[in-house]
Amino acid sequence: MLRPAELPGDAFEDDATIKGRRYDGLSLAGHQGEAIEVEQSTFENVRFTGMNLARSVLAHVRFNTCDFATVRTQDVSLLRATVTGCRLTGSTWSSGSFRDVLFEGTRADSALFRYAKLNTVVFRECNLTGADFQFADFRNVRFEKCDLTGAQFANVVIQPGVSFEGCTLLDLGGAAHLKGATVRGPGGMELALSLAREAGILFED
Repeated sequence: MLRPAELPGDAFEDDATIKGRRYDGLSLAGHQGEAIEVEQSTFENVRFTGMNLARSVLAHVRFNTCDFATVRTQDVSLLRATVTGCRLTGSTWSSGSFRDVLFEGTRADSALFRYAKLNTVVFRECNLTGADFQFADFRNVRFEKCDLTGAQFANVVIQPGVSFEGCTLLDLGGAAHLKGATVRGPGGMELALSLAREAGILFED
């Protein structure tokens, strides 16, 4: 049984340990924290906008219709989690670690995942336009029916099990670095056009 979270006692602060809490409709906007451990907790309609979080671990957690816009994180691990119907617009997840995570129906346009490690992660029906995955490490990552228009993949590391299924792949940056990934659906032609552009090939009527 999860206990309802209360502020300020259950705020995200340095060295905090949070376990078995249910955050419902609360605001953690602008909070700052380092070395936080969050486990077995749920977050419903919670505002995280403008939060700064570093070297923290969130495990066995669920986020539903939460707002992470402009959140800044560094070396944060998200493990065995679901992120549903959330907003990650303009957020930063530099050098983060994502394992056993489902992002579904989530808006993550212009989100930054540089140098992140993603292992067994699914992005399903997400808006990832302009998202930046440069230098990220992908293993067993699936993008399903996502809009990746203008997303950046330069210098990514593609491990086994990476696929794009029914996605929009227009104007990708670093498309050549997706070697080894599987593409299913019309996005294959869009990816080919991005590859041709990077190779300097021009198409004229």
